[in-house]
Amino acid sequence: MTEPHERPGDGPADRPAGLADGTRCVRAGLPAPVPGQPFLPGPVFAAPYHLDPWAGPAAAPDGYGRPDNPTRRLLEAAIGELEGGDCRVFASGQAAITGLLLTVLRPGDTVVLPSDGYYSVRAFAADTLEGLGVRVVLAPTAGPCPALDGVRLVLLETPANPGLDVADIADVAARAHAAGALVAVDNTTATPLGQRPLDLGADVVVASGTKALTGHSDLLLGYLATRSAELLDAATNWRNVTGSVPGAFDAWLAHRSLATLDLRLGRQTANAEALTGLLAGRTDVTGLRWPGLPGDPAHAVASAQMRRIPGLLAFDLGDAERVARFLDAARLVGAATSFGGLHTTADRRAQWGDDTSPGFVRLSCGVEDPVDLVADVANALDASR
Repeated sequence: MTEPHERPGDGPADRPAGLADGTRCVRAGLPAPVPGQPFLPGPVFAAPYHLDPWAGPAAAPDGYGRPDNPTRRLLEAAIGELEGGDCRVFASGQAAITGLLLTVLRPGDTVVLPSDGYYSVRAFAADTLEGLGVRVVLAPTAGPCPALDGVRLVLLETPANPGLDVADIADVAARAHAAGALVAVDNTTATPLGQRPLDLGADVVVASGTKALTGHSDLLLGYLATRSAELLDAATNWRNVTGSVPGAFDAWLAHRSLATLDLRLGRQTANAEALTGLLAGRTDVTGLRWPGLPGDPAHAVASAQMRRIPGLLAFDLGDAERVARFLDAARLVGAATSFGGLHTTADRRAQWGDDTSPGFVRLSCGVEDPVDLVADVANALDASR
C-alpha cells in the first residue's frame, strides 16, 4: 500500500512548502528560537495587558484578552501553515461554522448544506437560519449537485460525518463560482494533511479541531481558514464581538498536539485498513464504508482528491442491542462519541439524532497496534452475535 501520507505520484514537489508532512507538523507556527526559551512558549493567561499610557493599544499587539492573545496567534499561524491560508480559531467547531454562516448570510440569501453531514449544522439551520429569513437547501454529499443560481454559500463536508461520502471539491467550487456563490468546506474528518480545500478552489475552510487535528480527546476547538482578507476580517470581527474564543491553555494544548499529527494519522489509517480487511470478510457485518476501500462508493473521488484517507469507518450490526453487546465485549474499543483520538472508539449514531439505521456504528481508529485491534474487534463481534 502507498504510505498513509502519500498517493501514487505524490512527491516532495507536490507537498506544500516543499517539506514532508511530519516536518511541517513538528515546526508549524513555532516562533524563532531564543536561547533559554522553550520550543513552544507556555500559554499566556491574561484578561487585560499593560497599556502604553500615551499611545494606548496601538503601541503593542495585545490590549485585552478577548481579541488579543499571543498563544492563540501562534496556534493560528500553525494551522494556517497546514491549511494554506490565514486562520482564526474559535471555541469549538460548531462556533466556527456558526460564525461563518452568520457572517456570510443575510435575510433572503440561500445556503446549500449537506443533508448527510454533521447534524448540529442542520439543526442550527432549521432553528436559526430559516427564522432569520435564510433559505436552506439540503443536498447529499455524493451529489447530484443542485442548481446553484442565486445561492450565496455552499457548505460541503467531505468526507461526510458519519456516512463517509466524498464530494469533488474542485468540481463543486467551479460550479459555485460560475453561479456567483462562495464555497466552504468542513475539513474536520480529513484534516489539512488529508486534503487542502483552499488549493482545490474553496473560499474558506471550517473545522472542528476537537477531533483528529489535536487528537488527544482533551479539548474543544474550532477554526476557520481562508485566503480572502474580506472573509477573514468579517469572521474575526464576529468572533471578537461574540466572544467565541478558545482559552489560552486549550490553544497551547492544541499547538502542542499538532507536532504528532502526521504520526497519529498514519497509524489510524493503517488501523482502518486492517479493520476493513476483517469486516469485509464477515457475513454478520453489513454496510461497510471506508473511502480507502476499493469498491467503496467514495473511493474514486477520494483517491484522486485526498492525500490520505482518515482512520474513520462505518458499518452496521443490525440493531441497537447488538451494538451494545459489541461495545461491552470489546477491550480496546471505547464507547464514546467524537472521533480522531488516540484511543479507538465507536458509537451508535442513531442515539444522537443522526438519520441512520439503529445498528449503524461509526468507529474511530486510534493508535493501538493493528494486530491487537483486529483481534479485539473480531472477538467482540463474535461475542455480540
